[in-house]
Amino acid sequence: MSNLAQDAVQACDVIAGCGAIDIIIEPRNKDLGGFSVRRVLPTRERKMVGPWIFFDHMGPADFTAGTGIDVRPHPHIGIATVTYLFEGEILHRDSLGSLQAIRPGDINLMLAGRGIVHSERETEQLRGTDHRLHGLQLWLALPASDEELPPAFYHYPAAEIPTAEIDGVSLRVMMGSAYGCTSPVKTFAETIYVEAQLRAGQRLTLPDSPERAVYVASGALRARDTGIPQHALAVFLPEAGVEVEAVEDCRIAIIGGESLGQRFIDWNFVSSRKERIAQAIEDWRAGRFEKVPGDSEEFIPYPGG
Repeated sequence: MSNLAQDAVQACDVIAGCGAIDIIIEPRNKDLGGFSVRRVLPTRERKMVGPWIFFDHMGPADFTAGTGIDVRPHPHIGIATVTYLFEGEILHRDSLGSLQAIRPGDINLMLAGRGIVHSERETEQLRGTDHRLHGLQLWLALPASDEELPPAFYHYPAAEIPTAEIDGVSLRVMMGSAYGCTSPVKTFAETIYVEAQLRAGQRLTLPDSPERAVYVASGALRARDTGIPQHALAVFLPEAGVEVEAVEDCRIAIIGGESLGQRFIDWNFVSSRKERIAQAIEDWRAGRFEKVPGDSEEFIPYPGG
């Protein structure tokens, strides 16, 4: 989705954690025109967790027949976008010519690298019915040596994502290696992304990682004596064997990995170099990015004018 990253830095309340938790980030809703997004990264206090630099929780949003999402073509550099849906469908198009419907359980990874343009809309068939959209979209910063890679598109159907059951807890290892599983989804640095569903009273030990956080998509958690409410992101200290417990039935996302150092972010552009972002802004204003085949009539202007 096209989002003003500088707005995201101001969009969250941050409270001090205790015990195994460093901080807990509680988002504020942002209306993107017809549906809400909860944004928890970046904040002033925490710009990244491992390589993850952006985290949106989309919806759930209900649309009546004839309405739906229409995110016009917009650019990215220096990242890979990762889209995962709980419900609904998004029709992805990009300047490489990719055309892919993203459905629940799939992982859609778009490598922006030196520059890509994409749009997110819906099929006419879906738009003709009442429907719901609910999911997560994250941005994965790239190591400095990979920031200028040629853009690429990867799509992984739900059946390719490994699943496991740990002490009765059902989980999916979406990226990286954890809980005895290794995901086939491409990574560029040490990366963890796991989805888990816990019933009230169940516990789960978090995978060890240089940096890690847990987002509560629904329900509520507890880590030692600290409660983690619904729609909050708890950033954990690098301590081994940390366990979380479901206060009520919940769905969580565990993210983490290695730190990549400082990154600069302006609108949809991310880089380790400020001058590279300035170049991308000028290139977008001047129309030098590639067009999206089949969706070239519209675009989102750079919000700074």
